[in-house]
Amino acid sequence: MQAGTGAAALAFVPRGLAAAAATEVTLRQGTNICATAAPDGRIAFDLVNAIWLLEPGGGQARKLTDELQDATQPDFSPDGRSLVFQSYRDGNFHLWTMAADGSGLRQLTAGPDDHREPKFSPDGRALAFTSDRGDGYQVFVLDLASGVVDQVTRDRPDVSMPSWSPDGTALVYVAGDTVIERVELGSGQISTLVDGGDEVELFGPSLARDGRLAHVRLDGARRDLVVDERAVTEGEDVFGFTPRWVGPDELLYTADGVVRRRALSGARSEVPFAATVPVLPRRAYRQRRSGLSGPEVTGVAGPVCSKDGAQVAFRALNALWVMPIGEPPRRVVADGYFASDPDFSPDGRHLLHSSDRAGTADLWLLDLGTGEQRRITDVAGAAITPRFSRDGTQVAYQDQDGATWVAALDGGEPRQLTPPMFQPGRPDWSPDGKTLVLAAVKPYGTRFREGTSQVVRVDVETGALHYTEVQPFRSLATRGDDGPVWSPDGRHLAFVVESTAWVVPVDSSGAFTGSPRQVTTELTDSPSWRDSEHLLFLNGGELRSVHIGTGEVSSIPVELRWSPARTAEHQVVRAGAVWDGVSQELRRDVDIVLEGERIAAVLPAQDGRAQVDARERTAMPGLIDAHVHWHLRGRQWGDRQGRAWLAYGVTTTRSPGDPAYQMQETREALSSGDRVGPRYFATGEAVDGGRIYYNFMRPTLSEQQLRLEMRRASTLDYDMVKTYVRLPVRLQQAAIEHAHARGVPLSSHYVYPAANIGMDGMEHTGATNRLGYSHTCDELGRSYDDAVQLFIASGMSITPTLFSSSGLYASDRSLIDDHRTRVLFPPWEFQRLLEEAETASGPDGEVTRAQLAHQVDMLLRIHRGGGFVIAGTDSPLDNVAISLHMNLRAMVAHGFTPHEALTTATRNPARWLGLAGELGEIRPGAYADFTLVDGDPLADIAAAAAVRTVFRGGVRHTTGSLLAPFEVPASTSSAVVTGSRRASPETDPARWWHEPEWTHRVCCERPRFAGSARRAPRSR
Repeated sequence: MQAGTGAAALAFVPRGLAAAAATEVTLRQGTNICATAAPDGRIAFDLVNAIWLLEPGGGQARKLTDELQDATQPDFSPDGRSLVFQSYRDGNFHLWTMAADGSGLRQLTAGPDDHREPKFSPDGRALAFTSDRGDGYQVFVLDLASGVVDQVTRDRPDVSMPSWSPDGTALVYVAGDTVIERVELGSGQISTLVDGGDEVELFGPSLARDGRLAHVRLDGARRDLVVDERAVTEGEDVFGFTPRWVGPDELLYTADGVVRRRALSGARSEVPFAATVPVLPRRAYRQRRSGLSGPEVTGVAGPVCSKDGAQVAFRALNALWVMPIGEPPRRVVADGYFASDPDFSPDGRHLLHSSDRAGTADLWLLDLGTGEQRRITDVAGAAITPRFSRDGTQVAYQDQDGATWVAALDGGEPRQLTPPMFQPGRPDWSPDGKTLVLAAVKPYGTRFREGTSQVVRVDVETGALHYTEVQPFRSLATRGDDGPVWSPDGRHLAFVVESTAWVVPVDSSGAFTGSPRQVTTELTDSPSWRDSEHLLFLNGGELRSVHIGTGEVSSIPVELRWSPARTAEHQVVRAGAVWDGVSQELRRDVDIVLEGERIAAVLPAQDGRAQVDARERTAMPGLIDAHVHWHLRGRQWGDRQGRAWLAYGVTTTRSPGDPAYQMQETREALSSGDRVGPRYFATGEAVDGGRIYYNFMRPTLSEQQLRLEMRRASTLDYDMVKTYVRLPVRLQQAAIEHAHARGVPLSSHYVYPAANIGMDGMEHTGATNRLGYSHTCDELGRSYDDAVQLFIASGMSITPTLFSSSGLYASDRSLIDDHRTRVLFPPWEFQRLLEEAETASGPDGEVTRAQLAHQVDMLLRIHRGGGFVIAGTDSPLDNVAISLHMNLRAMVAHGFTPHEALTTATRNPARWLGLAGELGEIRPGAYADFTLVDGDPLADIAAAAAVRTVFRGGVRHTTGSLLAPFEVPASTSSAVVTGSRRASPETDPARWWHEPEWTHRVCCERPRFAGSARRAPRSR
């Protein structure tokens, strides 16, 4: 397939942003670059997701592919006349070839499977590669003349990085990260060449003509080039790609950001390169002011119909509501705790829901006539997302680990029905009560975690699981409230695919008996059956109803409004010292004058006018955590989460991904004062590509669908947009145009070509990436000048999320032992924290601390080079509230001054949100968001966590008042969850997720190579 030419050193100017002048940056180092050599000494390598060509002696590199090609891992043909590489141009990895001058681009593979890591055979007639076109990742061989593909390996674990024997009769590859195997192409016989054991990871095997084996070995914090089990490098950061034999005793490899040659006798030389790339140094759009507009409530979360179709129940404004259709809604649960996921009893007289009013989330039954509440479960963990059986005798629900349980209303112990799953959807019952259906992710294999969200049928008697893909290579829209839901007559399941509603005929067990049929074309979320012919759904916060036969749609008004909670109180706070968020030193003896939610003046202290005496305290701006996910575990944390952030001085949060309507409901509840917590700026589900992992990612396959996703963003008034890891460049570019047109910034997981198409920021130093590794931070945490220069030149923000700061728990347990943590962390979260501290004291902690030092070094170079660092943590994947303080302590421990570190958590994120001067500072006109702490945070960063009082919009909270609803005797405040839910590491979501058909990892913050799935800290 011809796909244009390869004269790719073209300026890639995004549509709609032509007014922004691009600049050029010359890169002389690359992070995680891969190189290959031609017989004449020319070198091809990948840098910023493009293929570049170098003459034998190095020098100015010539770019061969453009940004849309998204090309990596090149390999020269034996005659040096052509190159093969992997490309993500169309939203899947495929193999492409081109002439060595970049001309004659030709696509070799296509379709919905991924094809990676191509290598020419010694005769140039075939390619070896890896693909998930079989059962998980295996090795295949493509005959270039005929196009025939043969599968070489079967049933091998996590196969990666194949290369040929010099005579072309065998292939070597890595299996399961730790073993190098050889397979004979004639007989299929497999032999083990290297077994690294449990503590070593292996990469890129390569055979010399005399049979010697070169590869890369990662052992702890050291990665070496190895030949026949002997390390031939010392102190180099060797990248985990195939070393190339360029002579009988000489290897070409990449390390320390450069391309190198090494003779086995010990001599080493560098092949210098200079690669010039265009960068868009500013975002040419007017950013709108962040925040909700109101006053209509659009945060209608989890709507469900009563069985007679006459009433709707939902969550809004931190309360549960019941609305007879055609009448105003009535608030039925509003006690300040976190009540969620209502469901009507079959007779419509009771409302089942989850609430943490007794301390942690349990199931409660509300009598809608009398208002009486009855507790249904009393379990060690959480009980969430409940659903009544059709006969009203049983309830299905899920726990904090994603296991599904069944409880009888007449008593008895709940029964676990499924193993823990990763963020499954809410269950629903068959009419006969014999089957549950829910949404769950099924990865394509074990090497990469992404897959499709499928309909899962669960046999209630046996627990047997049956997965069904809704359409070939398609996902349910989200694994939250987007189905599947069973029709009252049992004949159909309804669900959302690509943001529209579909129904499929099913038998009594939920098995599909026909093809799914689309019933809406408009934006559709959260379907619920009114009757067997009508579906209720949300469209941008508006309730709608559709007839599944005719497609006729009608609106169901929700007459509910909210208004911002604003205090009119005049207050004067007498502070012994103030850090205003700007100055290098504290200002002593200050009165902070508040008028309502704003600061009116900051004046020298005067006798007689203070209402709040804080002469023993230091006032400092409230902290901003710029990367959280309120609803990743929001039901499990409940009302504790917002209180924990405030108790540790976090007055503003920014979420780059949350379930859209749960997010909107929480934003409105916090803004209206109906919920206690920090400010919450957010987006809904991140816009992803065709494969997904998290339940709050939107699998997006076309510009038509992207328009629907951006319409939701506009209707729900998102503060930002996030594109996730599988979205191809062309759709990422379109997303930027849509978002910037309405003044909304974007972030992603990539720095390039993001830096040249108008992206505003990147999340993490180098986390989940479709490549399986990062081009901004390697597996050991090191970053090179390419990443640093691109951040500085583009002005893109970087949000670090330093999970590796957990390594500091080995020497600093102060926040673990803090009373605030013990009270406000749910018991199972506190247990995870204790386990994290234990790990930090062991050998893995040493590796984590080395990684941390490298990551902070990257941030320091960006910050002091004039770049834009904004602190964020990925809570609650990392520990809510305290992880931000550990991040700040880590930054100071490795070179930041306390002032510099605090700036990344105050003024910098305020500027990102378009609220410079209004958040992150103590100054006239700013919001009255500040804390009163013990000590001097500019001298001791730990003082920033010594919060005694916090003001949020002028409303004062003491730590005591924040803890009071969950305060329990000290002997029970740190109780450990025990029992079947925590029976083994395989059921712990911080480690492994287990399902009988496959096992896979939670995402890792430590950037890891394609085959690596070991020792990975939690991240997104």
